[in-house]
Amino acid sequence: MYPRCISLFAGIVLAATGAVSGASAASNDKQFFQSVAGSWKGPGEIVAGKYKGTKFTCNLTGEPQDGGKAGLKLEGTCRVGVFSQPMTAIISQAGSSYKGKFLDGASGKGLDVISGAVNGNKVVLGINRAKLNGAMIARLENDNAMKVTISVKVEDRMIPVIGVTLNRQLDDMKVGSIE
Repeated sequence: MYPRCISLFAGIVLAATGAVSGASAASNDKQFFQSVAGSWKGPGEIVAGKYKGTKFTCNLTGEPQDGGKAGLKLEGTCRVGVFSQPMTAIISQAGSSYKGKFLDGASGKGLDVISGAVNGNKVVLGINRAKLNGAMIARLENDNAMKVTISVKVEDRMIPVIGVTLNRQLDDMKVGSIE
């Protein structure tokens, strides 16, 4: 169950329902995913369920989808103590929504992305695995900070189970002149 909870996060990276139409929506969606591309690092915590209180740290790198479509390819790891869990995700535009998978999808040890939408500075993705339905919301707080929440549906309520705060990793190399 623990790896499954962490795999819920995997994507971390990303979507909210919004009513933007046509080419404008596609352009805004593509712009959003381009803005979240790059390297991200930060702490997270499982906030509900059997593993409540478990803290972890993730290092993730996202690249925009090839071929002009909106979406993201994500790779990295999340670590608890000395144990690391590989994280991968592919999120691709499918008409006016999104499809994809975290890890190897719901047919393996991961999750399927079954829907999604971008609205301004956030993305909401519908996620599924067998009878588990939920959502991942990623919100850009600014150019270099993102908050991700994974929630699962219990009866008629969405219950947050994982929270992650990510910071963009910038190149610290200083450039100067030599006299």
